Amino acid sequence: MKKLLLAGAVALFGLSNAQMTKGDWVISGSTGFSFNNTTQKQTVGSESADGPKVSTINFTPSVGYFVMDKLAVGIDLDLTSITTKFDVSDISYKSKSTLTNFSVMPTATYYFANGTKFVPYIGAGAGFATNKTKSSETLAGVTDSSDDTASGFTWKVKGGVNYMITQSFALNVGLSYNQFTSKQDIDGTSDQLKNKYNNFGVNAGFSYFIKSKPQKSDK
Repeated sequence: MKKLLLAGAVALFGLSNAQMTKGDWVISGSTGFSFNNTTQKQTVGSESADGPKVSTINFTPSVGYFVMDKLAVGIDLDLTSITTKFDVSDISYKSKSTLTNFSVMPTATYYFANGTKFVPYIGAGAGFATNKTKSSETLAGVTDSSDDTASGFTWKVKGGVNYMITQSFALNVGLSYNQFTSKQDIDGTSDQLKNKYNNFGVNAGFSYFIKSKPQKSDK
């Protein structure tokens, strides 16, 4: 009986230490979605307007290599889409704007493997991103559309926790903060237009850890 209990304890507390060692790999994917509806009360005479509706969706696949125990360096590919809609029916006005951001970001992530199934992590990265915005406005049946593309520097910090389902597979939830900065020349002047976008998100996903040496069991 004692041997059985000991074996169970080793299986439970040794689970998170069965990976995340130098030479291992980790493949991850996370996604996030948020919806925000802000109502503002602007009144001119008897007319009022509701505020814009904003929805955001994000997907981030990544791969990392453990350069030392618990520390992985790698690449995050981040795709974010933000859609804003605004509708004022009293004056027949509608607008829609979709911002799509794609970034390639070298990152470093540290895993606090502590002998349990719950493994917290923190990470940071910096890289290059492109930003494309498509917008349209309709007033009294007349629609005006525009496209704009920019590129620039981006960085992020992230943190969360992995729950180890097996020695190799984990589910995770976390928080992330991203910032994107771009500069554009203004035609006919020596000035530049500088844009800065900030995004704070809640994400959920998975991680798959690949051992440099095969394990006897993945239970």
